[in-house]
Amino acid sequence: MAELPEGYQNIPEDDRRKAQQLFDRGAAVAGTGQFDYAIEMYLQGLGIDPENVDAHQALREISLRRKASGGKDLGMFEKKKLQFSRPKEEKQAMLLAEKLLSFDPGETNHMVALMDAARKAGYYDSVMWIGPILLQANAAKPDYNKYIKLRDTYKYLGQWKEAVEACNYAAKMKPDDMDIQRELKDLGAQLTMVQGKYSGSVGFRGSIRNMDAQQKLMEADKNIHTVDSMQRAILEAEEELKADPNEPGKLIKLVEALRRSETPENENRAIELLEESYQRTGQFRWRKSQGEIELAQLARMERGLVMQLRAEPNNEQIKQQIQQFRRDRAEAELKEYTLWVENYPTETEFKFHRGYRLFALAQYDEAIPVFQEVRSDPKYRTQAQIYLARSFLGAGYVDESADTLRELINTYQLKGDAKSIEMHYYYGRTLEQQGDVGGALKAYSQVAQWNFNHMDVQQRIKRLRGASAPKQAGNAGAGEV
Repeated sequence: MAELPEGYQNIPEDDRRKAQQLFDRGAAVAGTGQFDYAIEMYLQGLGIDPENVDAHQALREISLRRKASGGKDLGMFEKKKLQFSRPKEEKQAMLLAEKLLSFDPGETNHMVALMDAARKAGYYDSVMWIGPILLQANAAKPDYNKYIKLRDTYKYLGQWKEAVEACNYAAKMKPDDMDIQRELKDLGAQLTMVQGKYSGSVGFRGSIRNMDAQQKLMEADKNIHTVDSMQRAILEAEEELKADPNEPGKLIKLVEALRRSETPENENRAIELLEESYQRTGQFRWRKSQGEIELAQLARMERGLVMQLRAEPNNEQIKQQIQQFRRDRAEAELKEYTLWVENYPTETEFKFHRGYRLFALAQYDEAIPVFQEVRSDPKYRTQAQIYLARSFLGAGYVDESADTLRELINTYQLKGDAKSIEMHYYYGRTLEQQGDVGGALKAYSQVAQWNFNHMDVQQRIKRLRGASAPKQAGNAGAGEV
C-alpha cells in the first residue's frame, strides 16, 4: 500500500452517495439548457463530496457549454458579494473559487484559488484534476508565478513528474535564471529517485485501492465515452450487481452506465431495473429515477423534431407535430412532477416545476396557489412571482396580476436582466388590459430600451402610439391586446 500524503481527506462512501443524487439532478437540468441551475446543483454536491473528480469535470464541461451558448460572467456586484464573504473553511473557499470559475471558465486566477484551497483542505484528487487545466490555460498567456505555484503545489504532494513539467515551463520563461535551472535539475533527480512510488495520473484514492479498479476511475476521469468503454462499463456494472444484488450502489452504477449510452434500448433496460427495484422495495427514489429517464427521452425526442424543422423550416406538418408534442410532453411532465411532490412534499424545486407545467397547459387556477407557495423560497421567489402574475393574467385576474408585478418591480434590485425585462413586459400587458395606455407604453418602452427585439414589444408600442403620431406616446389611444 502506498503512503498517503499527510492531510489527505478521504470522503465516506455515504457522503459520495448523497452527493451523487445532486450530481444526477445537475446533469439532468443541464441537459435541458438550465446551466446556471445545473452549476448550483453540482456545487451543492461538491459541498458533500468535494473529491469527486467526475463531478468537477462534469461541472467544467457544463460551464464551457454555458459560455459557448452565450452565457455571461457573474456581474461585478455578484462577484464582489461572493468575494467579500471570505469563507472561514478551506472547503468553502474551494467551492467559492469553483463557482467563480464556472461562470468564467478561462480565468486562471480562479483556477489557482481553487487549487490552493483544495490543497489546504486535503482534497488532493481535486488538486490533481485542476492542475493540468491550469497548466494548459496558463500556456495561452504565460504567467511565471502561476507555473511556480503549480511547481510548489506538486512538490508538496510529492508529485515529482508534474512538478518537473511545471518547473520546465517556468525555466523556459527565464532561461538565464540559474536558480530556476538548478531547481529544475534537482526536481529531475528527485523524480528519478522516486519513480514509480507515486503517480499523479493515478490519484490519491488509488493508493488504497487496487490498480485494476483505479484504471476504471482514470477512464471515467478522462470522460471517455466511446462505444467500447461504455459497453465495458455496463458489463462490469452488471457483474458487480450480480455479485451483490441487494446493494443499492451497484444498481445505481449500472443504471448510470446504461443512461450514459443515451440509447433507447439501454435506457429501457434501466427503466425495467428501476421498476423492479421500486416494486420490490417500495422506495420511491427508484420510481423517481425511472421518471427522470423517461423525461430525458421526451426531451431528446423534441430536440429531434426541432432539428427536423431546422432542416425544413417551412414544413407545416412538422410545426404541428412539435406543437402537439410539446403539449403531450408538458402533460407527461405534470404527472411526473405531481407524483414527485406527493412523495417529497418539502422539495420546492418539484413544486416549482409542477406549477410551471400547470401554467404551460393553461391550467391557471391550479397554478396560482402553487406559485403562491413556492414564492416563499428565496431561490424561486422572483421567477415564481412572475409566473404567479402571468397566471393571474391568464385566469382573468388582471388587477391581481398588476399588483403582483408592481410590487415585484419595486423590490427587484437588478435592472435590465432577463427577469426584469420579463416582469416589465407583462406589467405592460396587464396595464394595457386595464386601459392604462400611458403606463403600458412606459413599461414597454423600458423593455425596448433594454432589449429592442424582446417578443412583440415593438409592435405593441407602435400600436398604442398610433400610426398618425408614432413619436407622441402621450396621445396614443388604447389598442388591442
